Amino acid sequence: MDSLADKDRRHLWHPFTQMRDWMAEEPVIIERGQDARLWDTKGREYLDANASIWTNIHGHNHPRINAAIRAQLEKVAHSSFLGLSNVPAIELAEKLVSIAPGNGNAGTPVHADSAATEGVDMSVRPERLTRVFYSDDGSTAVEVALKMALQYWVHRGQPQRRRFVAFADAYHGDTIGAVSLGGIDLFHATYKPLLFEVDRVADAQQLRKLMRESEGNIAAVVIEPLIQGAAGMKLWPRGLLRDVAWLCDEHGALLIADEVMTGFGRTGTMFACQQENITPDFLCLAKGLTGGYLPLAATLTTEKVFSAFLGYYEERKTFFHGHSFTGNPLGCAAALASLAIFEEEDTLARLQPKISLLRDELQEFCKLKPVVEARQCGFIGAVEVGPYPWEAKAGIRVCQHARELGVLTRPIGNVIVIMPPLCVTEDELRKICDVLRRAVKEVLG
Repeated sequence: MDSLADKDRRHLWHPFTQMRDWMAEEPVIIERGQDARLWDTKGREYLDANASIWTNIHGHNHPRINAAIRAQLEKVAHSSFLGLSNVPAIELAEKLVSIAPGNGNAGTPVHADSAATEGVDMSVRPERLTRVFYSDDGSTAVEVALKMALQYWVHRGQPQRRRFVAFADAYHGDTIGAVSLGGIDLFHATYKPLLFEVDRVADAQQLRKLMRESEGNIAAVVIEPLIQGAAGMKLWPRGLLRDVAWLCDEHGALLIADEVMTGFGRTGTMFACQQENITPDFLCLAKGLTGGYLPLAATLTTEKVFSAFLGYYEERKTFFHGHSFTGNPLGCAAALASLAIFEEEDTLARLQPKISLLRDELQEFCKLKPVVEARQCGFIGAVEVGPYPWEAKAGIRVCQHARELGVLTRPIGNVIVIMPPLCVTEDELRKICDVLRRAVKEVLG
C-alpha cells in the first residue's frame, strides 16, 4: 500500500517549493497540533517557530476557537454574501471597526522628526475606518484595496488618478494586482508581461519627489507598515510611516496599509499603524485574523471612500468585486473567538516580556560568526547569515537541520525567521533560539 508520502509526491504541488527537491526528500506530514507545538504522522514533535507561515496567534487546537467553529457549524457553514448577510460577519465587522487604528484617538497629532516632512502640512488624518469588505486571503485583501482606490477616483471625477506607488523590495501577495506592486524579482520577474506599471520608491524623500512630479495622478501609496516581511524582515526607519501618510495628505493620494503579516499583535500592538498613530485609508488584514485557523481576509476603509460608491443603480457605482466564500460564517466565528481571546487572556500585555526575551536571544545570535545581523520588530525576529550566494541555500540548510532538532521555521533567502505563535512560553522561545543557534553553528560553522 502506498504511504502518505508516496501519494503526496504523486499528486501534490506545494507552493513556493522546488518539487524536484521535495520529491527527493522525506516530507514532514503534520497530523495534529497543540499550543505552539506540532506533531507529524510519525509522532515526532516540533516547535512551530514561524506560526505556520505567520498565521497562528493563540496556538493550535485552542478550545475557545474550536468551540466557536463547532457552534457555528451546527447553524450554517456557509451562505452567500451577495445580497445576503450573516450573524458572525456582522458582529466581526463591528468588532474590527472598534479596534482599528484611529478608533478613539482620531485627530490626535503626532510630531514628526524626519526631514522628509519638512514643509509638509501636518494636518492629522481625521477619517476613521468604518467599513469592512471581506475576502479570502492577504493577496485578495490588497486587490480589493487597489480596485476600490481606482474606482473611488473615477467616482470622484478624477479618473487620471490611476497610478499606484509601492516601495522597493515590497511584497503584497501573489494575485496579479498584488504582484504588480511587488518589488522582489525572484518572486515577480517571471510574470512581468501580466503586470501593470507601478511607480517604485525607496524612501520618503523619493516619494516626495515623485508626488511633486506626478501631481494629481497618484491613486494610492501602498506600504507594509514598520517592516517588510518577504523582503527578509527589513525594518523601516522610525517615522517613515508618518512621513508617507503626511505626503499622501499633502498630495491628495490614498494610503493603503498592508497589515496582512503585522496585524493582530505581531509587532507588539494590535496593529503596526498604531505605533505611529496613523489611520490609513485602507487597512488590509488576513493571516492572523482567524487566529490562523481558517482563510479569511478583510479590507477596512473609511466612510469617505464608501460614500463615493453610493448612487442609483444605473450610475454603475457598485463595487463589482466578490468571491463565493466572502464573509464565510465559520471564518468569521473563528475570528470573533480569536479577538475575544486577546481580551480574555490579556494577550498583548502578556506578550511584552516575551518581546524582551526575544531581544536578548537575538543578541546571542550576533555572537555567531556566520550571523550578519539580527533584527526585531515586536515579536518578529530575523537572523541574517552570510554572505552566502543564494545558490548555497544557507538559510534552507539551517532550517532543515533545525527541523531535525525539533524546530520548524522557513527562511527567506539567508534570513532565518523567528515568529512563533504569541502563546509560546518563555521556555519554548528559549528552546527555539537555542536550537536555531545550534543549527547555524553546525551547518555554517
